[in-house]
This record gives sequence, C-alpha cells and structure tokens, in this order.
Amino acid sequence: MRIVAGRWRGRTLQAPPGATTRPTADRVRQALFDSLWHAPWGGRAVMEGAHVLDAFAGTGGLGLEALSRGAAQATFMEQDRAALAALRANIAALRAEALTRVIPGNVLRPPRAPAPCALLFLDPPYAKDLGPQALGALKAAGWVAPGALACLELGREEPAPSLPDWEGLAEREMGAARVLVLRALG
Repeated sequence: MRIVAGRWRGRTLQAPPGATTRPTADRVRQALFDSLWHAPWGGRAVMEGAHVLDAFAGTGGLGLEALSRGAAQATFMEQDRAALAALRANIAALRAEALTRVIPGNVLRPPRAPAPCALLFLDPPYAKDLGPQALGALKAAGWVAPGALACLELGREEPAPSLPDWEGLAEREMGAARVLVLRALG
C-alpha cells in the first residue's frame, strides 16, 4: 500500500499482518480523491487547508493521503492495537507528527472534538452497520463542521444506510467496496 499522490507520493505504508485491518486499496483511494478534487461539489478547497478526521483509521491511509494532498491537519481514531502500531509507524515514517493526532478508542464513543472537521473518512468493518452510528456519534461530539463532507466506505453488497442528517452527493462502486460521499445538513 502506497500514498497515491501529493508530497508523499509513492511512499509505502505499513499494515498489520492478518485480516483484522482491511486497508483501503490504492485504486479506491485514487478514485475517491479524484472525485473529491474534480466533482462539482468538490474541488481544491475541499482538501487544501482542511482539518480531516480518519475514523476507523486502520493504517491511516485515507488521512495520510489527504495530508499528502494539502490537508492541514488529520485526526485518526482507531481501537485495534496492531492497527494503532502501524498507524503510528506510518506517521513517524512520513515525519507527520506535527500534523496529526491519534485518538485510541471506539469511534462510536468519541471524545469531544477540539474543533470540527470539514472532511471525514469512515471505513468501518463491513456488514456491521457502524457507519450511521459513527456519523451520529461524531456529529453529537462536535467533530462535524456545518456542510462537512463525509466519505463512507461500505461493502459493495451492503444496502445504503438511511442518513437523514446527510445529503448524498455521490456513490461509486470500486471492487469489493462502495463509497458514499455525503454532505452534513444543518
């Protein structure tokens, strides 16, 4: 797994052994970031200077990709010890400690946000319906800025969740994954 574009393009990211963590494939990240950059609801301003939250972070691939492409700061939430070790190693390898914050713990019970995020990435375990619960918990804890974009990765066969506080902007199927891009309402 590598950073696809930006200042760290081509840099390799560590992943823990085993099947506990399912890193987002390089081609899925490329397609997601291309759509964020080029879609009518996206653009350069979505990424550049943004505070990004990578929830269910695993190895941190999504948040680190965002930093590589111009985000100002990334916060990572993860509870698996092996994934946390890989995440911290990836941050250290990129010398990105000053741009990042790692919160070990359950995304469904997040701490109060120090500041809301404009861009959120959620890649929960498939087929457990954790995305809607996480979005609700993060919004309640102040992590979601007004009009923020959230990118929620699901298994390709999972039904789209009901998200009344979010407007669906895009949906793309990529391999075994399906990515929903949402905008926070209210």
